[in-house]
Amino acid sequence: MGAVLALVAKEPVLAILVIALAALQLFHPREWASLPGLIDWQTVLTLTGLLILTKAVEYSGFLMWLAHRVVHYIHSERALAFLLIALAAALSTLLTNDVALFVVVPLVLSLNRLTPLPVRRLVIYIALAVNAGSILTPLGNPQNLFLWQTSGVSFGRFVMALAPLCAVLMAMLFALTAVGFRAKPLDLSKDVEPHAVDRRVAGVAAVLFVAFVLLADAHRAGIALAGVAAGFLFWRPRVVLKIDWLLLLIFVLMFIVLRSAAALPWVHDTIGRIGLGTPLRAYVAGAVLSQGISNVPAAIMLAEFTKDWRALAFGVSVGGFGIAIGSLANLIAVRLSGERGTWLPFHLVSVPFWLVSAVLGGWLLLHF
Repeated sequence: MGAVLALVAKEPVLAILVIALAALQLFHPREWASLPGLIDWQTVLTLTGLLILTKAVEYSGFLMWLAHRVVHYIHSERALAFLLIALAAALSTLLTNDVALFVVVPLVLSLNRLTPLPVRRLVIYIALAVNAGSILTPLGNPQNLFLWQTSGVSFGRFVMALAPLCAVLMAMLFALTAVGFRAKPLDLSKDVEPHAVDRRVAGVAAVLFVAFVLLADAHRAGIALAGVAAGFLFWRPRVVLKIDWLLLLIFVLMFIVLRSAAALPWVHDTIGRIGLGTPLRAYVAGAVLSQGISNVPAAIMLAEFTKDWRALAFGVSVGGFGIAIGSLANLIAVRLSGERGTWLPFHLVSVPFWLVSAVLGGWLLLHF
């Protein structure tokens, strides 16, 4: 019993999904053999390949080496905040928002050992940065990956569609950063610890990353995954074995639970009465529903009721701000920081950011 409670505390989203699946099967049972048909396997295969490749980049040590090299050009607290936010946003466009956090937040903590930093505030802004930056590409976050795969549009078209929203949100964040951090001088001259890089792993991962994206863009994610997984299992097996398998399980269960729930007559009727027939309604539904169930589940559920992928992408992207549950990246950032008393300051920044973003995102959706 203690082990079960510990798992629930550590992985509450997984626990909720398991309970929801059990309840659905109890009160509205479906044939167990039909459940795999609810899963969008193209999305799951693409996510698995990206997890393997980003884990390889992480193990190579290249990102941490690069980050520590770059910060030596920084001389003030505000400049460091600008750099860390830009770095987090840039990494999130290609390596997903979660991976960006696993690089940048530990970097903040290691730099804090060299010179006092406002760690809590930096982590809050970095969480906003990965949510804003990851909007740009299909690879930035799981909801984008899902919407890209289900929409059938090209990689380039997806980027062009989301670029205006990403640009506006990043501009807002940089303006907020200019106000939120002081030009206090910093001394990072003690950061002389060497950071080894496995250049072969970094180089192979970079080449395979490009090949994988091209094949996924051509809807050949299964072939791409088979090649990447087989190669690393043979050459560097820990890269494959150490990926976040629970995240994949959560994603699979999300498809099953949310698509089963969306098929319930009362859910279908309720959303049908609200109506998602216009871009603005689909957008508002994504932005608001994300506050209750997070933006990845919101995207999966609402995709059952609208084919306007752009409006839905805008909505769930904005939905990543606001209440912390809006994006799992928010929870990861705070957990990585280890800072107590972060939730109230986080919401004092994130909720107003969400409100302004919601207005600007709706205007962009209708006019661009």
